Amino acid sequence: MKLTPAAVGQLRALLDQPDPKLIKVGVRNRGCSGLAYHLEYVDKAGAFDEAVEQDGVRVLVDSKALFSIIGSEMDWVEDKLSQRFVFRNPNIKEECGCGESFMV
Repeated sequence: MKLTPAAVGQLRALLDQPDPKLIKVGVRNRGCSGLAYHLEYVDKAGAFDEAVEQDGVRVLVDSKALFSIIGSEMDWVEDKLSQRFVFRNPNIKEECGCGESFMV
């Protein structure tokens, strides 16, 4: 997984806390197409989690999500109505109309 400069900046801001934690990216069964991205704070990496380090920022990828996320790009997008992380995933075979969930 690659991180855009905007994602690196936002992740750095989220991780710069008095009680530092790690951010873990995974997927959950959800939505009409099957899978949705999930981010959470964790205290330590799981036994088989993959660490992605870029520009001084470290993100964990859940071991159960590796094949769903491999080759993806994580970006931070802001518009007039929202701010969010988005994933550009070349493995997606099908996506729901609202963009909430996907299938690989």
